[in-house]
Amino acid sequence: MPKMKSHSGAKKRFKLTGSGKLKHARAGKAHLNEHKPTRRTRRLSVDGVLEGADAKKMKKLVGSYKPKSQRG
Repeated sequence: MPKMKSHSGAKKRFKLTGSGKLKHARAGKAHLNEHKPTRRTRRLSVDGVLEGADAKKMKKLVGSYKPKSQRG
């Protein structure tokens, strides 16, 4: 069976931490920042961590998810 390909869009949006969590950029920081308070843009600069079912789905797309039955 051929190897699974990772999703190229997910590769660009998520980073895997050393403990296996997925980091993502927060929404609302990309443009139109001039009128937003500095406090808000600083808060949005900090990466978020995906939780729960969303993390499981995205790990499959990134290519790092292995079910418990297949772990070494």
